[in-house]
Amino acid sequence: MSTILFTIAVLGGLGLVFGLLLALASTVFAVQEDPRKELLNEVMPGANCGACGFAGCSAYADAVIAGTTVIGACTVGGQEVAQKMAAIMGVADTGAMVRQVAFVRCSGSGSNRQLYQYEGIQDCLAASRLAAGGSLACSYGCLAFGTCVNVCDFGALRVKDGHAVVDMDKCAGCLKCVNICPRHLITVVPYGSEIHVQCYSKAKGAQTRVTCENGCIACGLCAKNCPAGAITIKDNLASVDYDKCTSCGTCIEKCPQHIIRRASEIHEDSAPFLLPE
Repeated sequence: MSTILFTIAVLGGLGLVFGLLLALASTVFAVQEDPRKELLNEVMPGANCGACGFAGCSAYADAVIAGTTVIGACTVGGQEVAQKMAAIMGVADTGAMVRQVAFVRCSGSGSNRQLYQYEGIQDCLAASRLAAGGSLACSYGCLAFGTCVNVCDFGALRVKDGHAVVDMDKCAGCLKCVNICPRHLITVVPYGSEIHVQCYSKAKGAQTRVTCENGCIACGLCAKNCPAGAITIKDNLASVDYDKCTSCGTCIEKCPQHIIRRASEIHEDSAPFLLPE
């Protein structure tokens, strides 16, 4: 009996000693966290979307404190969050932020011709791994399975008329949809910009006419008639310089394919928003 009690006492003593050593070590080797990190995390939206270029809000806060990145990279928080972060860090001025939102460069509308009947997983990434990168004859068209819709944490994307559409008022500019689209159709545009080219086809005009009824054929009429010189043709595709664009609408009137449209018109189409099946 005495042997058992002695063993218990020894083990208990060892446990106490080791516990004290661990407590001492945790105090001596403790990493002191900058109190500003908690304050930064409190003012950030907590979306952990990665738009800032870091794994999450906490990682971005660490980088701001370390001085390895700029204040204002949080596109979800925008100017308001940038100002609050600047105040915490003691920075006088962050400069004005230009809000960027996503835009899908495809007009779909059921005009994209099919090469074959796809009956696989209803996912753009899965469909893009098949022959020709998907069943669409146009290799630049929206596959419309809603993979971008599924990754959007803000409910800003829907599938409509055979293509994804962004609600720019809801879009936070996190870029998740931009990064996941296998056809790289989604880009960012300044919030409030009115004129958009709903096509990403870089094929020559003759080929585009075969694969899609309303793709850009690079005729150049939009560029030739733009009074502000805001439209250029590159790689058989029209693009808008938003720093020059005055939203006059001349390019819309001249486009024979009707793929240059106003943002308000894109959202006012009669067909309702539909989630992918």
